[in-house]
Amino acid sequence: MTLATEPTTLNSRISVDGTSERPQRPAYKSSGRANPAAHLTPAQIEEIGVELDRVRREVMDSRGARDAAYIRRVIAVQRWLEIGGRVTLLGSGVKVKGIRPAFWLGTAALSLAKILENMEIGHNVLHGQWDWMRDPKIHSTTWEWDFVSPAAQWKYKHNVLHHTYTNVLGRDDDLGYGILRVDPDQKWTPFYLAQPLIHWVNAAFFEYGIAAYDLGISDITQRWPGMNEGERAEWRRNASAVLAKIRRQVGKDYIAWPLVGLLTGAAPWVVLGDFIANSTRNVWANTVIVCGHFPAGVETFETDSIEGETRGEWYLRQMLGSANISGSRLLHTMTGNLSHQIEHHLYPDMPSNRYIEVAPRIRALMERYGLHYVTGSLPRQFASVYGRILTYALPNPQPDRSRWQTIRASIRERRGAAFTRSP
Repeated sequence: MTLATEPTTLNSRISVDGTSERPQRPAYKSSGRANPAAHLTPAQIEEIGVELDRVRREVMDSRGARDAAYIRRVIAVQRWLEIGGRVTLLGSGVKVKGIRPAFWLGTAALSLAKILENMEIGHNVLHGQWDWMRDPKIHSTTWEWDFVSPAAQWKYKHNVLHHTYTNVLGRDDDLGYGILRVDPDQKWTPFYLAQPLIHWVNAAFFEYGIAAYDLGISDITQRWPGMNEGERAEWRRNASAVLAKIRRQVGKDYIAWPLVGLLTGAAPWVVLGDFIANSTRNVWANTVIVCGHFPAGVETFETDSIEGETRGEWYLRQMLGSANISGSRLLHTMTGNLSHQIEHHLYPDMPSNRYIEVAPRIRALMERYGLHYVTGSLPRQFASVYGRILTYALPNPQPDRSRWQTIRASIRERRGAAFTRSP
């Protein structure tokens, strides 16, 4: 098997390059909001790009045994946690002073294993961060993660689309995942009134939400009539792949291991332990992701603002469109180092263990050029995100009418449109 050292499919977003002379950025966006990079000249933006290229080159040229040992160690720990957790759960039928210690210990170990596999291993392996090792067992083209979304579909939606069009309105579907309004420049509809509850449902079943999102199931009924037969066939293949992956995941967690649990009288507890572990992983992954993308201070961008985008401008958008989470090394590992979301968006194929090394340099660079480096503790960032979810569930304030009047008018319009369409 031939493995590419640096897969161009994953890194094509790094090669953005504008050739025309760029104008000075306007002080305000078309929505009236201030442009945080308006003070930078086009030359300064390209200087930022040159410096960020230099940082990337230094790190990528220094990858070696230390980095390879790190990811192999994390994988070994994850596998021991998973095996230990599952075996311990098989003893859940035994009570000690009214409690089931094996159940709680096994569930905790399995939850940690699933978080590590999803965040620090799966997400980062699928980004191609470890492809340089040329190890077929730890490679973006061969890895299949413990998630119901097939790796191939996730890689396209996330690696190619999201990391190319980070926070560009109308181009980056990850901006709220089509179910959350997290920015005032997103168009409001009555659907968003339910988003404070929708967020929690999505968090609990996040892996299924991501699978549906990667498949584009939310608007398939609208797109289907305009799709040609080849596109419809491809969608059916992708849908079949999702269903097959769900069957494998459900079969492993809720059928195979519980059947083993029948031998020890722990089958119901094995099912419950797996459900709690999956839910814990889902809520944790969702929390880390929203805290890296949607807290206050993170910018969104208009579609026409990226026309002819240069390398420096692409870098600038990544810095302004992401946020970090401060904390310990253990927190960074458990987040898959996505607590360094700014650094990850700048260098998505850089080994995750290196983000903590480059973060001070990125922060100093941004401060030198007058750019806000958004960071904060996990509770602070999540409070900011959920505050935005509550705020933008409602329409933007308008000078001539209240939010409630806007809501009622929108509902009446939609009812009228539905009545007009009915036979």
